[in-house]
Amino acid sequence: MILTDISIVNFKNIRSANVSLSPKMNCLLGHNGMGKTNFLDAIFFLALCKSAYSSIDSQNICHDQDFFMLEGHFKNENGDMEDIYCGMKRGQKKHLKRNKKEYKRLSQHIGLIPVVMVSPADSSIIEGGSEERRRLMDMVISQYDSTYLTALTNYNKALQQRNALLKMEEEPDETLLDIWERQMAEEGEIVYASRNQFVKEFIPVFQDIYKRIGDSAEEVSIDYVSHCQRGPLLEVIQRDRAKDRIMGFSLHGIHRDDLELKLGGYPMKREGSQGQSKSFAIALKLAQFGFLKRTNSRTIPLLLLDDIFDKLDARRVEKIVGIVAGDDFGQIFITDTNRDHLDSILQNSSFDYRIFSVENGDIILKQ
Repeated sequence: MILTDISIVNFKNIRSANVSLSPKMNCLLGHNGMGKTNFLDAIFFLALCKSAYSSIDSQNICHDQDFFMLEGHFKNENGDMEDIYCGMKRGQKKHLKRNKKEYKRLSQHIGLIPVVMVSPADSSIIEGGSEERRRLMDMVISQYDSTYLTALTNYNKALQQRNALLKMEEEPDETLLDIWERQMAEEGEIVYASRNQFVKEFIPVFQDIYKRIGDSAEEVSIDYVSHCQRGPLLEVIQRDRAKDRIMGFSLHGIHRDDLELKLGGYPMKREGSQGQSKSFAIALKLAQFGFLKRTNSRTIPLLLLDDIFDKLDARRVEKIVGIVAGDDFGQIFITDTNRDHLDSILQNSSFDYRIFSVENGDIILKQ
């Protein structure tokens, strides 16, 4: 998938921008806080109907404005054009349109434009709680498996209802509890099966990427941990209903799934250096790219690289540059605060590229 051009109005600090893009490499230069990340987030929003950084859509509107608007023209692998529009007014829901026709459900759009964003925030995958690692799985699987997204949504609704019953002062209706527990189990088993299959196929792709950008002697691994591994999920959920009632929330289920990320058999969070941890996180994201490319009807994802070179030594930077500049990748967007890293990518390149200057939300073509 190629983004040929994008129009942005009142999205964060970008008040107005109309940008024509290179089909291969697009580099955005500027100081921190100027709008480089916001530009990438606008692309992310058009692909996945949400911001990569804010869960509240209205927070993406310029502070003194009443709406934002995004519109991008994409060319797919068959050469067909897709016009994707997203707009939102304060106090109203967002509207997403494909070729002038509004979606009935936003979930219908997920997967049309596969995207992978690599950013400094990815450190939370290693250092943060289990919800960060579940989000990693959800982000990838939902882009190629619509049944997964439906099952996950239904599971979360049932979980919310069960937790509401558990919090009640009076004793909850056991029949209602049973209904929501059965729905959690049914949908949860679907989610678990998809996650389990994903992790099995994802691990060798990830390990190969890490070897290429890290130290080949470093052994990295991922273990998937789920309550579903303890037996039928319904039994696992109901087994500790009394304890859940005391706590006021559900202690068991796929909402507690986790990925154990390891270096040399030990937790990466504890053992890894800054460079190793960052390489691990970048490898996770680049492996997502390879996985989506293989599973999503051979559609090549967009790759968004936001300020990824900080805290990496020159050798690791060189290896990452060599990977992303190769033929395996399609359209790439890179942000940085200076040209040094970008020049190292472009000096020996034969592909098309454009360089943009970003200052106070203004995006200006330099080359």
